[in-house]
Amino acid sequence: MLTRNGLRGSFKAQMLQAREEAIIRSVNHLLASKGFEAMTVDEVAADVGIAKASLYKHFASKEDLAAAAMVSVVRRAQAFLDKLPPEAAPMDNLRAVVAWTLGLKLAGEMPSLPSQNSSLRAALIANKDCMDGLIKVSDKLGGWIEAAQAQGSLNPGLPAIAVLYTLYARACDPVLEFLKMSALHRDEEIVDLVMSTCFEGLSARPG
Repeated sequence: MLTRNGLRGSFKAQMLQAREEAIIRSVNHLLASKGFEAMTVDEVAADVGIAKASLYKHFASKEDLAAAAMVSVVRRAQAFLDKLPPEAAPMDNLRAVVAWTLGLKLAGEMPSLPSQNSSLRAALIANKDCMDGLIKVSDKLGGWIEAAQAQGSLNPGLPAIAVLYTLYARACDPVLEFLKMSALHRDEEIVDLVMSTCFEGLSARPG
């Protein structure tokens, strides 16, 4: 049986966990809508409704906030990959992953992180959960890429690493925002258009 102190401790832990999750959701949204450079710690604290000092009890820096948001997305990616049918064709799984990524970005749930920020890069590299998750995702995608190349559904002349990074780049593809701002297409149509340029390219197909 839990004592009163045990109940109090459990409740406090749950509240801290809920607050941390709220912080990460806020950071994810702000990174997706504004980007890392424009986002401020004050802004995150205000959005969550806590004092900045309380936020720092969870995350020591802006870089740590971004790393936590990245861990959250990587875990969601791992969960999505695990749900894909193992018997499916490798190319079908790759297409499903890219479509999922594009949908996440259109929904404003994909953090936008600069590749040239040295302090942010150091924080991401130092985050074991982030690096371990990225390695697992990359290994699974890499296996599907190589299998699709062996089957002839992907160009075998391309280095697998180049294909992998091309697919990763869809997570920060500005084409989605441009098409969405045009108000000419629904989100589903935008995903189809970007998927077509990613997998079929821009060359005309023979009739």
